[in-house]
Amino acid sequence: MKKLLALLLAAAMTASLAACGGASSGSQAPSSEAAPSGEASSSEAASGEADAAGTADYEKETIQIAALKGPTAIGMLQMMEDAQKGEAPDDYQFTLAGSADEIVGRIVQGEFDIAAVPTNLAAVLYNRAEGRVQLGALNTLGVLYMLENGQTIQSVADLAGKTVHTISKGSVPEYVLNYVLAQNGLDPQTDLTVEYHTESTEVAALLAAGEAQVAMLPQPFVTSVLTQNDQVRVALDMTEEWDKVGDGSVLTMGCIVVQKDFAQNHPEAMARFLEAYDQSVAWVTDEANLEEAAALCESFDIMNAAVAQQAIPECNIVFITGDEMEEKVGGFLQVLYDADPSAVGGAMPDEAFYYKG
Repeated sequence: MKKLLALLLAAAMTASLAACGGASSGSQAPSSEAAPSGEASSSEAASGEADAAGTADYEKETIQIAALKGPTAIGMLQMMEDAQKGEAPDDYQFTLAGSADEIVGRIVQGEFDIAAVPTNLAAVLYNRAEGRVQLGALNTLGVLYMLENGQTIQSVADLAGKTVHTISKGSVPEYVLNYVLAQNGLDPQTDLTVEYHTESTEVAALLAAGEAQVAMLPQPFVTSVLTQNDQVRVALDMTEEWDKVGDGSVLTMGCIVVQKDFAQNHPEAMARFLEAYDQSVAWVTDEANLEEAAALCESFDIMNAAVAQQAIPECNIVFITGDEMEEKVGGFLQVLYDADPSAVGGAMPDEAFYYKG
């Protein structure tokens, strides 16, 4: 188990910043020594007594749920609020973390029934935990954007000769950038210079101060930079650029995973969770609810409300399950595997990876 946890922690540290910022979001949140645990739970729900939806005709399950601060958690905002009010269909106990390495060991140990994580980390967990963790739904598509302090970049080809500042060498942002460059005929080793930084906040500060001209960043750091420097613009949406060259694959950076035992032993609770999640995502992504959703982001210490209000529409929050989920994520994981097998845990996951109810 110690060896397994070490491998998974290493994978988590190099996993996708899916989630609007992964490790970078941890740099904004309290450090892991004071691990963020923004909890929103229903202390009364387990009784199965009357709630806002009526009288439950079943005994409510207590479900431990983890999510990262960023888009992987934003889709759950309505669920978190309902849980806090005691109005959720089950007793949802939420734990929010600043980075994947804060929760990955606890997922492996079975402490969380459900967790929102980077998509490639879901594959790593499945492979390393011998199938005990399954992919339940996709919740975030691409959140990476190419920013420029200027007007010279109108296409991927225009990156030739440029210096691009970005994050997380050896993880999903690098693989995404290299894939898009290569598919557009550019060699990332010779046709441009890519400077990798540890944290999104560092890159954002350089760009906002005008000390960097081009950078690839995830939301919400994109929004943060744009509000600080009106000379900076979004030059390329990396999700759109992936779609142009992705050969049918989809840039899918965030998902939820579920413990296989939990899904098998509590199928009705799992179905209720997925239904509630679907409704929550629909609510969060409805423009009419944007201001309220942004306020909840701040209330649950996910991100500042003003930033959230501008960032949420750009975070590609979705709810995709079943065959469509498998179709969309399979090609993406294959691209990662071709770039570095360790990015998906050493092997492409098989059919059992996908939870389909």
